[in-house]
Amino acid sequence: MPDNMHPASAPEDDLLEFLDHPEGADQAGHEPLSPWRVLIVDDDADVHKATELAMQGLKIEGRPLIFLHASSASQARALMSQEHELAVVLLDVVMESENAGLQLVRQIREELNQHAVRIVLRTGQPGYAPEIETVQAYDINDYKTKSELTRTRLYTVLTAAIRSYKQICALEANRQGLEMIVEASTELSRLRGLHRFAEGVVTQLCALLGILPEGLVCAQAGTDAGGKLGDVRIVAAAGQYSGLINAPLASVQVVTVRERLQRCLQQRRHLFENGTCLYFGLASGRSMAALVDVGRELDAMELQLLRAFCSNIVVGFENVMLYSQLLDHAYSDQLLRLPNRVRFIELLDQNLKDPAGITLALIDLDDFSDVNDAFGHGFGDQVLQSVALRLGETLGLNTSMARVAADVFGLMGPEVVVNSDSIRAVFAEPFDVAGERLQISATTGLVRLAESASVGSELLLDAQIALKRAKQQHRGASQYFSPAMGTDARERFKLLKGLRAGFEENRLFVVYQPQVDLASALPLGAEALLRWRTEDGKFVPPDQFIPLAEQSGLIISIGEFVLRTACHQLKRMEDQGYGDFRMCVNISLAQFRHPGFVASLNSALQDSGVNARNLELEITESMAMEDTELVLHLLADIKRTGATVAIDDFGTGFSSLSHLRQLDVERLKIDRAFVREAQNSSAGLTIAQMVINLGRGLGLTVIAEGVETEQQRQQLLALGCHEGQGWLFARPMPAEQLESWMQQTRAPGLPLQISAG
Repeated sequence: MPDNMHPASAPEDDLLEFLDHPEGADQAGHEPLSPWRVLIVDDDADVHKATELAMQGLKIEGRPLIFLHASSASQARALMSQEHELAVVLLDVVMESENAGLQLVRQIREELNQHAVRIVLRTGQPGYAPEIETVQAYDINDYKTKSELTRTRLYTVLTAAIRSYKQICALEANRQGLEMIVEASTELSRLRGLHRFAEGVVTQLCALLGILPEGLVCAQAGTDAGGKLGDVRIVAAAGQYSGLINAPLASVQVVTVRERLQRCLQQRRHLFENGTCLYFGLASGRSMAALVDVGRELDAMELQLLRAFCSNIVVGFENVMLYSQLLDHAYSDQLLRLPNRVRFIELLDQNLKDPAGITLALIDLDDFSDVNDAFGHGFGDQVLQSVALRLGETLGLNTSMARVAADVFGLMGPEVVVNSDSIRAVFAEPFDVAGERLQISATTGLVRLAESASVGSELLLDAQIALKRAKQQHRGASQYFSPAMGTDARERFKLLKGLRAGFEENRLFVVYQPQVDLASALPLGAEALLRWRTEDGKFVPPDQFIPLAEQSGLIISIGEFVLRTACHQLKRMEDQGYGDFRMCVNISLAQFRHPGFVASLNSALQDSGVNARNLELEITESMAMEDTELVLHLLADIKRTGATVAIDDFGTGFSSLSHLRQLDVERLKIDRAFVREAQNSSAGLTIAQMVINLGRGLGLTVIAEGVETEQQRQQLLALGCHEGQGWLFARPMPAEQLESWMQQTRAPGLPLQISAG
């Protein structure tokens, strides 16, 4: 034995006698703990033997020591590249070179990246590496001369080093565990469905504990007043339990597993005895429990990590449950628990893979708003539930049903089941709702999927087009979609889109068609008419785009544009000396009924500065006949602005004499159809005579539109008509041309002479 490794004295041996059976040693028959692995690096074989002999039979922290040997720094480096569980390296400084030991320290830390292992430098030649400088420059645990390392001192050094190593390993394990928790939380946050998230919890939990995925997660809705568990079902399972997903907890055959999960949910706490069972209490009142088969008792660090893991996962479960609720609201109707429009479109796309024999139907309950108005929305909800129930019972399980709008149901299924006759049969008998017997009818639009090239939402649009056609027939009607309907609808949509763009890009403009005294042909004024020239220079007829503008609501903005443009042109005419020039502007029903119409009229008059009596607003006969009280009120408001009112297209409606007497208007305009018929038939002539006589009898001026020939003019004069408008006198023209035309036909300042009669 070398001189520097003499055995310790007898008193030191007495001090170490207790180590034969230290506290924590294996005295209860448990599986022994793995030994601490210590590497001796020294080029002196006697040092290796002396170290082993000195530590023979001793334990540190309840675990024995096992020694590995290397006689050079290069040999130690090779060994350590394969060995990753070394606790301590007892390292000689001077070996194959004067600083071989010091170089190995750098290699261990920087190249092998082993930072936990503790390094104790031992040297027999202290002068080669001064202690203070060496400790400062190198990452070592201790620095001793070989001569001072007696048995007791060596034991003390190793104990301190191993305790340090143990603490570092615990900190590293804790860090890695926390990293795993963070990574697990991040990974789990990507799993949106409850089943997938719970399955991920089992996987990540087992990874955290270093075991194979083996366990299950169950969920329950809550407890009753007596504390008894509600319905408990398994939402995720792995390993031997994988076949139990969606099964009730009672179906778990292993009694201990079942009882442990029940106890965990009942007691609302983690259970770590006889296995690991974790409790997750959610804010919604629901509870969840996860069980994994660890097969061993967990140490304090693992318990701490599990508690941290559970804290994160509770938030994850809350988010998943919230996400599930959002999905439920996004894809299903909360009243009827049916798919909503979004989900129904997805179902349509899925059925396009095999559309043969499949029919889509949209069922619109007729006048359902009247039911809500008469009985209240609560009763209306019950009606919807009754209808949904009968549809499901009558049409069977082979159909998909959804609520696609407030009072519209979507149906999809085999044509033998979903057809106009079967749907009509559903509504044949009255519905019993809250003690009331209610007869309900429904209008239906249907699409045969195999006959349509549309997909998803386009199919629903096809059905909507068919439904709209059915509504034009009568209550309770049915209409199948045809490609021609789709073409018409899409052309209208394309036209409306172009109209919006045209209005925004100033491609709509106003032209003016003069109105004249029939007897003298002198101009009295003009009617402002809207025109639309498309980007490619083509004109779209007004009878095509005006109805679209009215249906879409765009007519409000367009109508105000026409009114303002006409007022500004009227001001130009007045400024040019035509002080009694009359400007006529058509007002649509939507404009007329709009709450801001009178205000916009006042604004146009004030901004343009025109004489209000020269502005005449034309409303149709059908508009004048609707809601008499509202019409009279609006006419009175218009009169207060100073403007006048004319009834357009007179004779095409169903106005009564008494109703006409109430209307404060100045002029009746005979529809062009009567002008044309008066020339072609005696019956037409009779009707024209009656209309003119009616106007004259009420003291109104009568103007005829669509006068195209001299014969028509003479005929209208003979019938007593006062004024005329049509191609015979002038075609619609731009503002500049109107001003030139007026100069040619009537000198400025010339008073208007209307012929008598």
